[in-house]
Formats: sequence, C-alpha cells, structure tokens
Amino acid sequence: MATQATMDDFEALLNESFELATPEEGTVVKGTVIAIEAGQAIIDIGYKMEGRVELKEFAKPGEEAEIAAGDEVEVYLERVENARGEAVISRDKARREEAWDRLEKAYAKEERVEGAIFGRVKGGFTVDLGGAVAFLPGSQVDVRPVRDAGPLMGLAQPFQILKMDRRRGNIVVSRRAVLEESRAEQRAEIVGKLTEGDTVEGVVKNITEYGAFVDLGGVDGLLHVTDMAWRRVNHPTEILQIGETVNVQVVKINKDTQRISLGMKQLQADPWDEVAGKFPLGSKHTGRVTNITDYGAFVELEPGVEGLVHVSEMSWTKKNVHPGKIVSTSQEVEVMVLEIDAAKRRVSLGLKQTQGNPWENFEAAFPPGTEVEGEVKNITEFGLFIGLEGDIDGMVHLSDLDWDRRGEEAIEDYNKGDVVRAKVTEIDPERERISLSIKALDGDPFVDATDGVKRGQVVTVNVTSIEDGGIEVEYDGMKAFIRRSDLSRDRAEQRPERFSVGDKVDARITQIDKGARRLGLSIKAREIAEEKEAVEQYGSSDSGASLGDILGAALKGRDDE
Repeated sequence: MATQATMDDFEALLNESFELATPEEGTVVKGTVIAIEAGQAIIDIGYKMEGRVELKEFAKPGEEAEIAAGDEVEVYLERVENARGEAVISRDKARREEAWDRLEKAYAKEERVEGAIFGRVKGGFTVDLGGAVAFLPGSQVDVRPVRDAGPLMGLAQPFQILKMDRRRGNIVVSRRAVLEESRAEQRAEIVGKLTEGDTVEGVVKNITEYGAFVDLGGVDGLLHVTDMAWRRVNHPTEILQIGETVNVQVVKINKDTQRISLGMKQLQADPWDEVAGKFPLGSKHTGRVTNITDYGAFVELEPGVEGLVHVSEMSWTKKNVHPGKIVSTSQEVEVMVLEIDAAKRRVSLGLKQTQGNPWENFEAAFPPGTEVEGEVKNITEFGLFIGLEGDIDGMVHLSDLDWDRRGEEAIEDYNKGDVVRAKVTEIDPERERISLSIKALDGDPFVDATDGVKRGQVVTVNVTSIEDGGIEVEYDGMKAFIRRSDLSRDRAEQRPERFSVGDKVDARITQIDKGARRLGLSIKAREIAEEKEAVEQYGSSDSGASLGDILGAALKGRDDE
C-alpha cells in the first residue's frame, strides 16, 4: 500500500510539472540560440524542444541580423511538434505580438512610437514599428508634399498612431502629426520672443499671387503684396525671389492663431509725407497709368504715390466712354492735381484740365459771326448737330435752317454725313453749347428789305396771293400780308377779290417788327393819310368845298408837278 501511494504521488507531481512547464501553443516563450546553420538559428525553448527560425526574422529592415549562439531570444510557439519532431516557432510573430501590446498601450496614451519607413506601397509607405507593420499615407509623410522620400527610408524616427485594429492587423501612422506638433512648439517659442515693430531677417520661402512667406527661423510670416513697397506691385516676383534674404518688420502678431504679418515698406520713408509739398493743387505733372477700372484710371506720380483720374475728369467731349478707350496701361500722361486727402492717402487728378476747355478754345478761334464748316453728326426733331474743331458739336436749330420755309420742311434737305457751312451765333462754355445758323449765311432778307424804310412810309408791293382774310404781297423779296380790314377805308371796297395776282399796290408801312421779322402794311392807312394831307393843303371841311373837289385839286396839283 505504501508503494502504491508513492507512485500515485509521483505521477501527480509529474503531471503537475508538465502542466506548469510545457509551453502553450500560440504564446511567446523564451529560448536560447544553440547554433547558426544554413541561414537559420536553432533555438532551444526548453523541455527538450527545439525549433528553427530564419535569420532574416532577427534583422531590422535593411540591416543584417545580429545574433549568435548563446543569445537569449523570445519566439512565438505555433506548434509543439512538426513532422520532423521540432517545435514550430517564429521570431516575427513574437515581435509582432510584443509590438502590438506595446503599441496598444501607446495608442491609448496618445504617445509617439518609433519606427522606420522600409517600403513603398500604393498610396503611401510601409513602416516597421519594432515588429508590427503600419501604413503611412502619402499625405501624412510631411507638412508639405514630398517629391523624394529616399532620404527618409530606413531612418528611425517618431510617428503618431492615427488608427489601429488588432483583429484585422491594421495600423495607420502619421509622421506629419509629429512634425506639426514640433513646429507648433517651436512656433510658439519664436512667436513669444517677437513683438510688433521688431525688424527681423528672414528668407523668402514661398511666393504666391497675394504675397510671400518668409521663414523667420522656424516660423513663417506672411509678407502681403501691399506691404512690399509704397508703390503698386502687380506681382511679388517684381521685388522678391525664393531663397532671397530680406529685412522685414513685424507688423502684426495674432497670439491666438500665431500668425505673423510682415512688411517691407514700413522700413522705408513714406512718400505721402511730402505729397502736399511736391504736388500742390492746380499743378501739372507727368505720370504713368498703372491701372484702369470702370470708374477711372490710376496714375503713378512717383513711386508710392498714385492718384485717380475719375472718368468724369478724363475728357471734355467723350461722355459715358470706358477709360480704357481714352488711355492705356503704362501710358505717360499729363495730369492736373485737383484735390489731396492726405489722411485717406488719395489724390484726385484731372486729365481734361491739361488740354484746355474746347468750348473756350473754340470761342477764341471762332467768335460769334464767324463762318464754320462741319459734318452733320446727328439729326434730331429739333435740329442738326454739326461736328466742329476740337471734337465738339454745334447745333443748328430748326428755326435757323431757312428764312422762308418751316424748319420741319427745311430739315428734309439734310442727311447725316453731309458737310455744311454755318455761322456761329452764340457760344456758352459753361453749358458746353454752341449755336449755329445756316440761314444767317445769306443774310436776313427782312433786314435787307427794311433797311432805309421807316414806319409811315408808302411803298409799292406786288400782289402774290388772294386769300379770304386778305392779300399776300411781296416787297423787295420779302413776303407780307394785308388784312381784309386794311384793304380800303371804304368798307364796301374791303374785298380781296377786287385784286389780282401781279397787281402793284401802294400801301403804308404801319409796323416794322425785326424780332418777329414782320412788316405791317395797310392800304386803308395810306388812303386816310392822303385824305388828311389833302385837307391840310387844299382846304378844310368848313370852307364849303366838297371832299371830291379837294381830292381832285390835290390830284391835279400832283399831276402838274
């Protein structure tokens, strides 16, 4: 019985020792390298169990394996025994398991991990994180796109784990996040040492349409194109080149965003300090057109000082015309200073003022009464517009086309493009108006006809038309009208039909209206005047002689003469 108890105890102890000492498949165990042969390491993992591992599994990416007999290593036990009676072990899987444990802890604590880029795959690179392989997207390699990643290959460096899934074996890392964090720390340190107004030295790192980024020794500042020079700069490349060292002034620092605004022109004298003295009001200067807009053109008077020629100050005659049709960019023009606002840094300029008022120039060259010639530019319902010297127009009103015909009838004789002559009658430079007359070229027939005659004088006229209300007559080429009531002192004889076209009739001038160009004539007034004159010369109504006797004597006396 004692012997049986002893055997049972021994068996129990033996089983217990096997359970405690035999490694479990799928775990990491320690072993000793007992030999190196045929590119493999033979490893004793204890309990009379040996296995083989390829030497490359002990090597880091791009390096030779550094292992020798006697070294202790950890391996992953896949199976206790294979067909050859050896344990199936793996150093890679051991390192992977170890690495995943380590990486999961780092990921949970958001700590950086060390690794090395060892391969290129679609969309990025592969990174060895000490046994675990991670994916590094191309966008996460650097803060800026990297054209050549060769210098980064095999280099041990820190990474930030963005995502990991142990079940799927996926790990995504970022090198960019580490760089940005380092840059942020460095930037904060540098920004903390800068103050607005400081003059610092930097290197032009990048140039864009709107400015340039200047490296101040680990932190970039923006030098906007408007702060590069006092003059207008169309593109930063006019002044700067990438890699150039420049002195700049810290204009503004945003502590929250850590953005730095820089300026170059602030280190130069402000040309606006002397604008009022150099460019007094009313003075004329030659400048260069730098920019053209819908509302005018900017003219550079000197580097850093520009003025605006508003579209209304560009031409006396070209109204509602785009400035680009009057001047062109880079053109040299003469301008006059109209207004200066130093506070707003504005200068108002005039282009037309240097050319003289064309209406005043025209008045000096062609005073009223002068004959001019021009082309009919436009025909309207109230007259003709004639193109004149100085690129201005004069107007011939309907009433100034013809002496005898109505304006609506006379204007039918003219067409656009006709070259006509006219006489200047009035010039108003302030209202920019010139009045012309075509009919005045031949003189006023009314003035010619009435020259030398006066009211009360008897003239001989020709009957040209018989109408119900009277007769139309002509005197010295001028038309006049004798009303029915003025045809005779005798009411019975006030009949227009007793006259015939072509008759010559004596009539007394009753009115000369030069303004209305009207001549008043009356046969009745002539008869009454003759009667009065006869009575005064040959008797009176009290002498007993009849009116017929008196008139007969008067007529006989006239015949005797």
